[in-house]
Amino acid sequence: MSQYALRIEGLRKTYGGTGAQPPKEALKGVDLMIPAGSIFGLLGPNGAGKSTLINILAGLVTKSSGKVEIWGFDQDVNPRQSRAAIGVMPQELNLDPFFTPRGALDVQAGLYGVPRRDRKTAEILDLIGLSDKADAYARSLSGGMRRRLLLGKALVHTPHILVLDEPTAGVDIELRQMLWRNVRKLNKEGMTIILTTHYLEEAEEMCDEIAIINHGEKIAQDATVKLLSRLDAKTLVITPDAAWQGDLPSIPHVDAKRRGDATLSFSYRRGEVDVDDILDAVRGAGVRIRDVATEEADLEDVFLALTSGAHAT
Repeated sequence: MSQYALRIEGLRKTYGGTGAQPPKEALKGVDLMIPAGSIFGLLGPNGAGKSTLINILAGLVTKSSGKVEIWGFDQDVNPRQSRAAIGVMPQELNLDPFFTPRGALDVQAGLYGVPRRDRKTAEILDLIGLSDKADAYARSLSGGMRRRLLLGKALVHTPHILVLDEPTAGVDIELRQMLWRNVRKLNKEGMTIILTTHYLEEAEEMCDEIAIINHGEKIAQDATVKLLSRLDAKTLVITPDAAWQGDLPSIPHVDAKRRGDATLSFSYRRGEVDVDDILDAVRGAGVRIRDVATEEADLEDVFLALTSGAHAT
């Protein structure tokens, strides 16, 4: 096994192209390397190509061209082994309402060819907090319980890689916290996690490395810390000693604003402006400074800059 859990080279997928309808290229030559043992974020706006990529990994969609290697197995050469190396928790609640959680996990394990003696049904039910609902019909479970069951189904064959497709969309805080506890536990035991989410604060907190795709193309990939550092935007927040109604100083390359809480904000790029120049200008405008704080760019700033066509420096 190499240092990469997943290697994707030149991945393309084109849909349609019949009659007057032009073909749609959902993936345009994506290259992606995901380190083994990492928690990896795959981010992008709606329609970026994330779901197509995940469905190709899961074997649900046939790629148009390119190479996909899952846990060292080429998807074209060893389709069964590559499929067995990955588990996918989908967005959609696609559960049979007449199966119990215990029955659903057993059937799923059987589909993967896991011998009955090697199945971990009870262990998985305990992990996802459904031991007390093991024999209740799925139709009687709450939405949060059904989502937990989807996680359990993705784990029945003990995959090396777990893909979580928008796992916390529409769930409550308690379920979200339980899910992240389980993810950290599985990752600590050696499982590689691939996460797609619209909650950027989750990706910032959870992921070691992040890739951003847009319009079917990968536009960035880096360690989370390094990705955040690509924007050198910073904001200096000054609290005046007393209510101050004077004119905000005009400082080159600085966006000065009043905030509703009576503080003054000065947004700038560290490569263009020295903070001492801001402080001198503020004092020169007659402001007596009681407190100073700074705000750094977060993942949302990076995401918006990249997907809107701006270039992070």
